[in-house]
Amino acid sequence: MAELPDRGFADVLNGFTLGHHAERPAEEVPAPPPAAPVGERGVLRVEPEWPRVEACEPVAAETTAIVRPYAWTRGRTRSAFDLRVETMVSTGERTADAAAFAESEHREIAVLCRDPRSVAEVATLMGAPLGVAKVLLGDMAQLGLVVVHKTAAGGANRAHLVLMERVLSGLRRL
Repeated sequence: MAELPDRGFADVLNGFTLGHHAERPAEEVPAPPPAAPVGERGVLRVEPEWPRVEACEPVAAETTAIVRPYAWTRGRTRSAFDLRVETMVSTGERTADAAAFAESEHREIAVLCRDPRSVAEVATLMGAPLGVAKVLLGDMAQLGLVVVHKTAAGGANRAHLVLMERVLSGLRRL
């Protein structure tokens, strides 16, 4: 029997847990499996070969953000404005030139909001969480860079109820 090199306790422990420095016998080539048994009719039973699973491709660098979305808001999670998911926002006449913005997120939002969009649309198109989009839009609204359009409030306004009924009947016809 060959003598094992002098090993300390850590080497022995690593050998048990990590497989380092372990003395292993040379691996033997496994014998081929015996032929499949012959059935009563003389037909060989063959096990089906499982399909090979290919490794997933790595995510493209352009789909991952370099900066975490909540870093865009400097850790803030609430906006000064009460922006709901359905609230419509658009860039005003003052913000027609998106190149004038200091922050890239504001430039991106200004381009997206040339036509009125909901807060949810802006968040989706930016690829940012809804809370982040609300904070950024609230900041822009405070600076006068976006126009926040009024949302139909739940009051007893008859016109809103009529509109809701028309939308509901249209959905039922679909």
